[in-house]
Amino acid sequence: MIRISKFFIFVVALSLLFSCGGTSENTESDGFDDFSVPDSVLADDEPLVVSEQAMEGIISNMSSPVEMASLIKESGAQFNYKYLNSSDNIDSYNTGFEQALNLGIYGADLGYLNMYNKTGTVLSYITSIKTLSDNLKVGQFFDFSTLKRLATNSDNLDSLMYISVSSFDQMDVFLRENNRSDVSALIVTGVWLEGLYLATQVVKETPNKEIAERIGEQKLMMNDLLLILNNFKRNKKFFELIEKINKIKDLFKEVTITYEVGEPEAVEVDGILTIVQNETSIVNITDEQINSIATEVENVRNFIVK
Repeated sequence: MIRISKFFIFVVALSLLFSCGGTSENTESDGFDDFSVPDSVLADDEPLVVSEQAMEGIISNMSSPVEMASLIKESGAQFNYKYLNSSDNIDSYNTGFEQALNLGIYGADLGYLNMYNKTGTVLSYITSIKTLSDNLKVGQFFDFSTLKRLATNSDNLDSLMYISVSSFDQMDVFLRENNRSDVSALIVTGVWLEGLYLATQVVKETPNKEIAERIGEQKLMMNDLLLILNNFKRNKKFFELIEKINKIKDLFKEVTITYEVGEPEAVEVDGILTIVQNETSIVNITDEQINSIATEVENVRNFIVK
């Protein structure tokens, strides 16, 4: 199940690989509004070009919502509804910008709910996801009747996640082909931020070394995420979001990550013997740093979920 769910965030991110050259000048068709250029952005700024290699790095550094939820559950932390973005907030998301970000956030919350087998609540979150995807004109890719049926039985958890991922995959293809990679960028941001929010909230109440290290590893993700978002910084809403995420990034400066090289290993890949160099990352992050990061992550999340 974790492998399939990990694909959820991968396919959304991949839209940027093929359409990263687009700018936010297409926001009218996406439902984004208030397009303007902040004074601090030069008029001749060009969108960044994200290479295939760079995108692969971005993907490899991402933790999927279910992967993070699994780690949280394995830590012994109890499920807590207060961590979730309430599905009752759905009517307050009126712009395409808000809807795309919160579609990602609800996707991460769905992973958390599924990991704890909260089948009753899952249905309301699937409904919220369907509503937001309809507003973004990608709701046709969600088989809501099937998802509803699967959500009513915990025995269908794997099938539920598979169908959900398949729906996001089809949505991603549509966004990519219609030059709407700004929408995908926001969905990726929402998923990533909510995963980090869940982790920091949990570890504050239930200290756990592995979760703390996973939080510290997000230092590697910050530049990659901002690389994506900076493609659309000429839109003032994106610019404001980038400024807020940069505040989180600043708090990671004192977090250190070092690597220990291990013994090489021979593995077979597609019938070819390949030598893989093993290495172990060592993350040094203090409780004080985690608490500071948790506070700023919550601030940015509150900006998004209202």
